Amino acid sequence: MFNKILIANRGEIACRVIKTARKMGIQTVAIYSDADRDALHVKMADEAVHIGPPPANQSYIVIDNVMKAVKETGAEAVHPGYGFLSENSKFAEALEAEGVAFVGPPKGAIEAMGDKITSKKIAQEADVSTVPGYMGLIEDADDAVKISNQVGYPVMIKASAGGGGKGMRIAWNDEEAREGFQSSKNEAANSFGDDRIFIEKFVTQPRHIEIQVLCDSHGNGIYLGERECSIQRRNQKVVEEAPSPFLDEATRKAMGEQAVALAQAVDYASAGTVEFIVDGDRNFYFLEMNTRLQVEHPVTELITGVDLVEQMIRVAAGEKLTITQDDVKLNGWAIENRVYAEDPYRNFLPSIGRLSRYRPPAEVAAGPMLDNGKWADEATEGSTAVRNDTGVYDGGEISMYYDPMIAKLCTWAPTRDEAIEAMRNALDSFELEGIGHNLPFVSAVMDHPIFIKGEMTTAFIEEQYPDGFEGVELGKDALKRIAASAAAMYRVAEIRRTRISGRMDNHERKVGKHWVVTLQGEEFPVKIKADKKGSTIKFEDGTKMRVASDWTPGDSLATLDVDGSPLVLKVDKITSGFRMRSRGADLKVHVRTPRQAELARLMPEKLPPDTSKMLLCPMPGLVVKVDVEVGQEVQEGQALCTIEAMKMENILRAEKKGIVSKINAGAGDSLAVDEVIMEFE
Repeated sequence: MFNKILIANRGEIACRVIKTARKMGIQTVAIYSDADRDALHVKMADEAVHIGPPPANQSYIVIDNVMKAVKETGAEAVHPGYGFLSENSKFAEALEAEGVAFVGPPKGAIEAMGDKITSKKIAQEADVSTVPGYMGLIEDADDAVKISNQVGYPVMIKASAGGGGKGMRIAWNDEEAREGFQSSKNEAANSFGDDRIFIEKFVTQPRHIEIQVLCDSHGNGIYLGERECSIQRRNQKVVEEAPSPFLDEATRKAMGEQAVALAQAVDYASAGTVEFIVDGDRNFYFLEMNTRLQVEHPVTELITGVDLVEQMIRVAAGEKLTITQDDVKLNGWAIENRVYAEDPYRNFLPSIGRLSRYRPPAEVAAGPMLDNGKWADEATEGSTAVRNDTGVYDGGEISMYYDPMIAKLCTWAPTRDEAIEAMRNALDSFELEGIGHNLPFVSAVMDHPIFIKGEMTTAFIEEQYPDGFEGVELGKDALKRIAASAAAMYRVAEIRRTRISGRMDNHERKVGKHWVVTLQGEEFPVKIKADKKGSTIKFEDGTKMRVASDWTPGDSLATLDVDGSPLVLKVDKITSGFRMRSRGADLKVHVRTPRQAELARLMPEKLPPDTSKMLLCPMPGLVVKVDVEVGQEVQEGQALCTIEAMKMENILRAEKKGIVSKINAGAGDSLAVDEVIMEFE
C-alpha cells in the first residue's frame, strides 16, 4: 500500500479523499493556488504545495506544475478527484512515466471512454443503445446549425471533454444552436483546454439515471446500484438519490450488467460511472461514461457501505476487489443536496464572498457498515444518518475562480420518506450567511409533490419554476406553527429585556399575554399561557398549540417541539419580531401588542427603487462581450451581453422591447453584483 498520496484537486473532494487516506494510514499532500492558500483542504493535508495563480488553467490543470509537486514531495500515487485533470490521459501518462500510480483507470480507458465522441462510437460498436446524434467534429457555428437540423430539434450541444454541466447547451432552433455552439466551445476551452463539440438529440421528458461500477486490474467488475440524478439546472445536478424511485429490479440488473460489460470492454480498472437516459417505459440509452469519481458518490456509499475512495486506492495499488456482486446489497435510501454559492432568486447565478456564518448540521453516523469490505448488518428501524462533504469553513472565502459548490449534504434512512424528512430537518438546521445560496430552493424541492412522488424528470426545474424561483409560500398550518413558536420566543425575549438587576420578582408581570403575530401577509391574534415546561398558545379560532424549547435570545437556531412534532427555525432579530427561515421560506415575523398591530396596519408600504430601465449585473463576473450599441432598438429575448463567472458563460437578454440609451461596461471589465451594465430609454 502507498505511504503518501497527492490529491490533484481542491475543495470538498480533496477533503473527502484526505479523510479516507487518513483512515487508511496514508499521508496526504494538498496542492493549492494563490486563491486557496487558506483553504480547508490545505489545512487538513499533511503537506501542501503551491502551484500557481488563481485561474485553474494557470494552476490546477497545468500538468507540469502538478508533476513538480509530486516529485518534490515523493508522493507514490495521485488521486485526481473529479474535474480538472481527472479525465486527462496526458496526466495519467505523465504519472506513469515517473512511476507514480494514478488513482483512476488506465490511460487507454480514459482515452476510450473519457472522450464523449469516442465513447459513443465504442458503445455503438458494442450494440449498446445510444441517443441519436452526430459524433464527428463540428467545424463552426454554421456547421452546428446544419447538423442540428439533420438530427432534429431540440438538440444537446456538448463539449467532448466536458463534465459538471460545463460546455453544454440545449438548442430549440437555429439561433440557439449558433449561440450555444460558440458558448459551449468557449466554456470547453476555458475549463478543459479542449474545445471539441458534438451534437445529439435531446430526449424530452427524460430521467437521468447512472450506474456506479467498480473494476480491478485482474478482470473483476461489479456494479453498486444506481443514482437518480434527474433534478438538474443548466445540465448540472442539484439533487441526487440512491436508489432511483423509478427503476425496478429487472431494469436495474440490465443496466448494471451492461455498464460493467462496457467498462470491461476497455479494460477499466477503478471506480467509474455509466450514465443513461431512461424514458417513461424504462427504456434506457447510454449517454457517456465518467472515468472518475462522481460528485454524487456519497449516496452510493450510504446505501452500500462501500468506501469508493478506499476501493480506488486499493485498485490503484494492484489489489483485487474483495467485494463480489453477490455482496452488494442496497440498504435503505440516501439523498444528496448540493449546496451551491448561487442565488436562486436571480436564476441561480453564482455568488461570491466571505462566509460570515457557516454552521452545517451535525454529522450523524448510522445505517450500513462494512466489515472487511463486505456487507454487514441491516439498519435498525428509525435510524438516520447525516453526512456533509465540504471544503469550506466559517469565515472562509468563496472564490470567483472555481465551481460554486459549498457542500454536499446527505441524509440516509431505511425508507425514502424517512430520508426526505431527515433532509428537511438537516436543511432547516444548516446556517449559511454572507453569500447567496440555494438552501431555500433545495428545501422547496424536498416538499414538492412531484419529488415526493418520485416522478421528476430532467425538466423538473424549468417546468415547475418557469419564471424562476421566487421563494416559498407556506400553508396555513405551517404558518400557525411558526406563529405559535414566534409568540413563545418573543415572550422569552421580552422577559429578558424587562429584567432589572436585583428586581427579578415582577418581570413577568410587565410582559403581556395578548399578542398579534404577523407573517406572510397574515395576522394571528394569540393568547399565551406559560409555565416552567413551555407555553400554550391559544388562537382566535379557539385552537391551541403547545410550544416547548430551550431557545434563548441571541441563538441563531431554534429547535422546538410544537404539539409533539419537531420544528427547526433559523432566527435573526428584527424590530418587533424575528426573521425566521424554515422549509425554504424566508419570513419577517412581527410580534406586536394589539395596539401596536392596529397602528402598523396604517403604515404605508415602502416600495423598492425602479430598476426596470436598467440591466444590472446579476453576479460578480467578467464582461466577455457586449452585443448592442447606444441608440440600438432591442427586442424581448435579444442577447445584450455575456458575463463569465465561475467558469460559466451567462448570456443576459432583454426582458422587453426598448432602446439602449447608455452602456457603462465593456469587454474585459470586472463587475460587482447589481452594477449597472446599460440603461434604456
